[in-house]
Formats: sequence, C-alpha cells, structure tokens
Amino acid sequence: MLKALLAGAAALAISSAAGAQTYAIQAGHLIVDAAAPERGPSTVIVENGRISRIDNGFTAPAGALVVDQRARTVMPGMTDVHVHLTQTSGTPWYMGFTQKYSNAYSVTEGLTHALDMARAGFTTVRDLGGDTSSVIAVRDAVGEGRFPGPRIKVSGDPLSIIGGHGDEATGLPPELAAAVNEAHLNPSVCTGVEECQKVVRQLAAAGVDVIKVMATGGVLDPGYMGLEQHFTDAELKGIVDMAHAMHLKTAAHAHGARGILAATNAGIDSIEHGTFLDEAGAKAMKAHGTYYSATLMAFSGIQRLLGTGKMSPASEIKTRQTLAAWGRGLNLAYRTGVKIALGTDSAVAPHSEANKEVELMVSKGGMTPRDALIAATKGGPDLMDLSNETGTLDPGKAADLIAVEGDPLVDPTAVQRVGYVMTQGRPIPMKGAE
Repeated sequence: MLKALLAGAAALAISSAAGAQTYAIQAGHLIVDAAAPERGPSTVIVENGRISRIDNGFTAPAGALVVDQRARTVMPGMTDVHVHLTQTSGTPWYMGFTQKYSNAYSVTEGLTHALDMARAGFTTVRDLGGDTSSVIAVRDAVGEGRFPGPRIKVSGDPLSIIGGHGDEATGLPPELAAAVNEAHLNPSVCTGVEECQKVVRQLAAAGVDVIKVMATGGVLDPGYMGLEQHFTDAELKGIVDMAHAMHLKTAAHAHGARGILAATNAGIDSIEHGTFLDEAGAKAMKAHGTYYSATLMAFSGIQRLLGTGKMSPASEIKTRQTLAAWGRGLNLAYRTGVKIALGTDSAVAPHSEANKEVELMVSKGGMTPRDALIAATKGGPDLMDLSNETGTLDPGKAADLIAVEGDPLVDPTAVQRVGYVMTQGRPIPMKGAE
C-alpha cells in the first residue's frame, strides 16, 4: 500500500499541472443529475478543475487530454457522509491498548483509506470520529494535493457522556480508566450544558467542519450502557445550539428510538445509523428536515466480527440486537419522506467496499435504484451545504466524476464497478495503474 501511496503522490505532483490541463471525458452514457434522465454519448470538458461544458457525442477539443470512457457510464462522484478514515476494519476492540500505534501513525492509515474511498467512487467524504489533530491532518494533506483522495470534511473527537460510546475509558479496569482520565485522553467527554458547549467551542477553534455527538450508546464500545439515549435533552440542545452559533452543523450517532427523537427535537442536522427509528422519530425528522444516514454497510461489518473474539461480550449482545433490525429504520424513513444521504460508517466494514451501500439501500432499505443514487450523489452535498460545488455534473461545478460499468439508475451494483475517478479535476490513480 505504501507503493500505491507513493505512486499516487507522484501522480498528483506531476498533475499539479492537472489544474491547468483540459480534459475531454468521453462517456458512452452520461448522468448529469441522478434525478434527471441520462444522456447518450457525450463529452464532459474539464478546465482548471471544473466542468466547463458538456458536448453531445464524442469530441476532442484541441489541446485536451482525451479520456476514453465510451464503454462506461459517467456520473457524479458519490458522497459518503459517515466514514472513519483513521481506523481499519476487522481490528479487535482492544487493539488500541495492546499495539503501540500513535495518533501520528493513524494519519498514515487515514491517507491510505482516503485513497480507498476515492477508488470506490467517492469524491467527497465526511469523517465522523477520530483524533481531532489526526483527521484534520489527513483532510488538509489531501486537500492540498499532497496525496490522492476525495474532498474531506471532519468532526474530530465526538462528544460523549462518561462511560458512553466515545469514552476511551469505557470497559477498562478501574486503574486503567483512572489513568486515561488523569492523562486527559478524553477531550470530548463532557457533563452538563456548559461543559459540553465548551467542548464544542474547542472543536470549532481546532478547525473542524461538523460537530458529532454520541446521542445514544453504540455497538462496538465494550460497555453495557445500552443503545438508548445518553445525553439529556438539555445537553443535546445546548450542544446543537452552540454548534450552530459557531456556524457548524451537527451529526448524532443514534441507535435507540428515544435517543433519535431527542436528538431530532434538539435540532440535530443528521441522524447516523437510526437503527431503531420509530414512527414518532420519523415524523419528527420529516418535520424538522433532519437528514438520515443509515450506514447499512456497518451491519455487514459487525456481522463478520460475530464469534471471532474481536468484540467484547457486550458488543456481541448489541450486535445481535441491531442485526435483527438491519434496514428497518431506512425503510421507515424512506416511506415517511425523510431526507436521505448515503453513509457507510466505513472502518466497521472495509473502506474499499463502501460502494456496496447503494445496493443495500435498495435491498435492505426498500429504496428504488434511482432514489438510492440520488441519496448517494446529491444527499450528502445538500446536507453539507456543498450542492453548489458537487453532486451533479452541471457546468461550473467541480469536476467530481466517476465512470462505472452498467447503468446505476436501474442496477445499484453498477457503482461497484468503478473504472475511472476524478476529484476536483484530479484523476485518481486506480489499482493496477501504479
């Protein structure tokens, strides 16, 4: 993988001229907007990293680098609103305490997984939980063109209650838990409105793009505090109000129905997972305009871990509870008219498999292939206020595009066959092309 990263970095160094390069991307079929009819043979002209125009048929303007995708469908790049770039799937829950991996080392993991996400067809991702300095370093290194990858937005350390999903001391023996707390290794664990609002201010000052709060318990933490509401209603509202005052959106990790409803009523911008969403929560989300990110691939990831000894006994119990409801929350949200954005929770399942989420949104969530593709391409940019920049291939927008085999408007597996990726006008080095 180091070879791939070095090759990718070299490719981008050569292509810092890519910003000035004109590309003519010839498409056998073209999806400009997943909500509109697709076009036949077309050529997307990219200049200075942006889409300048779309020609009918196959054209090759003088001086342009022709990219032959005539056997594929060219479409907008996808957006994943819930990933963890600095973590790796399949690792035991206790690895952080038995391996000498540092936050600095996690940056190398983040750069590796950023490339994985791009190769899977994602031109924008939102990292929702990692050491604040590490994920900011990954975001900025990729954003500056030093390493290949998608556009990245980050939350940094998520807010958690003491003993909750996000508290590094959860599940540890008392002596170790005391050492973790004494060393202040839990910068975003907070109690009470004022203390939690202080954490939001600190994250904003560090330069994050969004605030994440663990509104309920989680599956993979080793604790027994369950999957229902953790923060109080007042704490949730205080966190959201302060984040919005800092001009930052908020995302709530929320499994249990009461926690989903409480976070929604507090004004949260997106519910992540939403496993046990009920009708009251779905109606509230619809009324508030709250986005839903189902992260169905995460269920695939935890299913693989069952019985392997890589999860704590508590996580095994919670895994079985959530697998019994796999996809039900998305199905209800979809039928209720809740706004939907694709999210995978990648790192629970491999980053390279994130594009399988679209198929699960259809098979498990009951969405049509077109609506799943809309959620995959336009939902995330709308949630993240990036619709003027990405999500469709309209002239003037960033050249965030992919080429796939098949027609994703009718076949949700088509996005798993990615042959070409361009992020913000930069071609991504694909596997086998290093």
